[in-house]
Amino acid sequence: MNEHVTDAHVRQAQASGYRSRAAFKLLQLDEKDDLLKPGTTVLELGSAPGGWTQVISEKLGHEGRIVASDILPMDGLPGVNFIQGDFHEQSVADAIAAAVAPGADLVLSDMAPNISGVAATDQAKVMALAELAVEMAVDVLKPNGAYCVKLFQGAGFDAYVADLRKRFVSVKLRKPQASRARSREVYVVARNLL
Repeated sequence: MNEHVTDAHVRQAQASGYRSRAAFKLLQLDEKDDLLKPGTTVLELGSAPGGWTQVISEKLGHEGRIVASDILPMDGLPGVNFIQGDFHEQSVADAIAAAVAPGADLVLSDMAPNISGVAATDQAKVMALAELAVEMAVDVLKPNGAYCVKLFQGAGFDAYVADLRKRFVSVKLRKPQASRARSREVYVVARNLL
């Protein structure tokens, strides 16, 4: 708890009005990879509490479409179409597909499961979410679309990245400065869906 309270990014998020410190991770990813461009359609998976959604909204302004989805509730943001539910349920997947039609330019996933503390179990849950996310991305991305996903290094990581290299022209691994140094968290930025 003390680590969280004294964290510089937590304090900066509070001062900036962001809902979470994760906002700075997306800002740093965007600075490096220029992901968020006005006029694009963005699908964000695992959006609650909305820190990334705030950044997306700021970057796109009124030029573009933002569809955010989470199994948890999220307070609304102007110009954001929020769809609550489990996107591997067909009705939720259909609602997302309709909201981004004719397709998304960018799919973002900062999803993470509730952590149990059992490393093998937690890693399996993370990779299962990532598998669902990439399937959704492939279903809704426009040709040449981009995908950014949070992963944790461990079992299944290398195979997942290898699979992305078969689906996208460019795949880069990123560790934003806002990620805690001790965290196994890594983001993968994949561009130009084949």
